[in-house]
Amino acid sequence: MYRKIHKISQLEYLDIENSTVEGCLSPTHTAGVVNLFFFHGSLFANRELNGIKESAQKTRIILIKMDVTNLEEIEVAKQIVEETVGDRGLNLLINNAGAAKMVTFPNLTPENLEFHYKINTEGPVLVTQMMLPCLEKAASLHSGGMSVSRAAILNMTSLAGSIKNAGFEFTQDLHVPAYKISKAALNMAMRVIGALVKDKGILVVMMCPGWVKTDMGGREMAQLEPEESIAAMLKTLSTLDESSHACYMDRLGNPYPF
Repeated sequence: MYRKIHKISQLEYLDIENSTVEGCLSPTHTAGVVNLFFFHGSLFANRELNGIKESAQKTRIILIKMDVTNLEEIEVAKQIVEETVGDRGLNLLINNAGAAKMVTFPNLTPENLEFHYKINTEGPVLVTQMMLPCLEKAASLHSGGMSVSRAAILNMTSLAGSIKNAGFEFTQDLHVPAYKISKAALNMAMRVIGALVKDKGILVVMMCPGWVKTDMGGREMAQLEPEESIAAMLKTLSTLDESSHACYMDRLGNPYPF
């Protein structure tokens, strides 16, 4: 939860009053307050919780413990968000939670498939559903078109979730079929949700951050530093409007095929 993102680095001002970011946090990549929004860690980031708390103390970030596979924790998080934002509502929800386990076909198990689906697909859908009233409240306070300043849902997805590109380009060498399946499902889920919330003025976007040097993405082979990817995404976010609604894109705003 963060209130007011002002000018960051060389980016234009983003007028976002209230934001909620769900995901795994780790202080190891921290490069300023906004880096608490993206790419902070791995599935096991709880071991670094003290560092996260220390990083947040100097900001207006409110840390909320929430397991996206636990409906009760999502409900508690929603209550905290509602109490914090009040009548102003929630302008931006970032579905950032994600996980991947390297299990290749034909060695997949029901447990591996369920693991990816619950975190990468089901979790963002349930969080979005729970936070929807807060997003609707924010959207109702602004007239005009869609934007992240009004109300938006940003879903962190992957090029690996593209059905059209399955088996091609770098995705062929990404041996995590359950991860790919779960990201394709996330894209479909948010495409469906996008159609349902369009009339409410809530922008929905699926964005791939690129291959970033994180615990999950790998620090040696990945191409992008977290700061590079974040800067590109924030710049793109500031330009999104109705034409971007329910679209699947890279961090620069270039469209991906579903």
